Amino acid sequence: MMRHNISKSNESGVSESIGFMLIFTIVIAGIAIVTLYGYPLLLQQQLGAEEKIMEKNMIVLQNDMKSLAYKTVPYKETALKIGGGSLTVYNSSYNPSSSIITIKDSGTTYIDSFQPGELRYESISAQTDISLQNGAVVLRPRNQNGSTMLSEPRWFYDAPTKTLVINMINITSDTIMAKEGIGTVRMTLGETNYQFIQPTGDVEIKYSPNSLLNGLDYSVGWDNFMKKTFSNQFSTPPSGTPGTSNPITYKISPVDTLVIKKYEVQIEAI
Repeated sequence: MMRHNISKSNESGVSESIGFMLIFTIVIAGIAIVTLYGYPLLLQQQLGAEEKIMEKNMIVLQNDMKSLAYKTVPYKETALKIGGGSLTVYNSSYNPSSSIITIKDSGTTYIDSFQPGELRYESISAQTDISLQNGAVVLRPRNQNGSTMLSEPRWFYDAPTKTLVINMINITSDTIMAKEGIGTVRMTLGETNYQFIQPTGDVEIKYSPNSLLNGLDYSVGWDNFMKKTFSNQFSTPPSGTPGTSNPITYKISPVDTLVIKKYEVQIEAI
């Protein structure tokens, strides 16, 4: 009887050990699966959320610039969170600029090699750039070709009066500034300039992405905007291929009055 009792006790201990090992193995396997599949998915969702937040932030900054330029508000200040990357000011005198714009007619050049400067959010983890440039917000993934205009500039054509209006926004700063985390973007309105022109022949707008800035070609987004806004006014099809770092030329006609407004926005701090 004594041997029989000892045998049962040993069997009970073995059964508990096997149960513990099974539960422990299941727990470890569950943690491994979550780490392997769940964490990257969670991280990707976080990166996507940060990118969406910065898209909204850049549109808020665009509205601040519109208030300065079009409503003649002298000063704007906006606090924002910059997650997953940095926000940098590249003033209009920074070389190389991400884009150069020239506007002329058949005989006169009205805007010669205009460099608008930009406020650029550079995502370290998502490998995405969001640029506020010349009144537009443009997104550019670094790991693929192309770009998307998230919010358009205030350029338009009035068909009844044959008036073409182009608003140019020049971003300036005393130095190149960059910020991560929580920042406050302070900007003021500088000089303004207006031109009211009766052009001769077609109005030619040339957009030149800077070939020296590898991966910062926003021409696809600008090309889509130009074709959407002025396609009915193109006298000839646009020349040049977007996304190849080559200039693209648009000829718009008929234009009886060309209005070009240039605004200088000074970034005081971020």
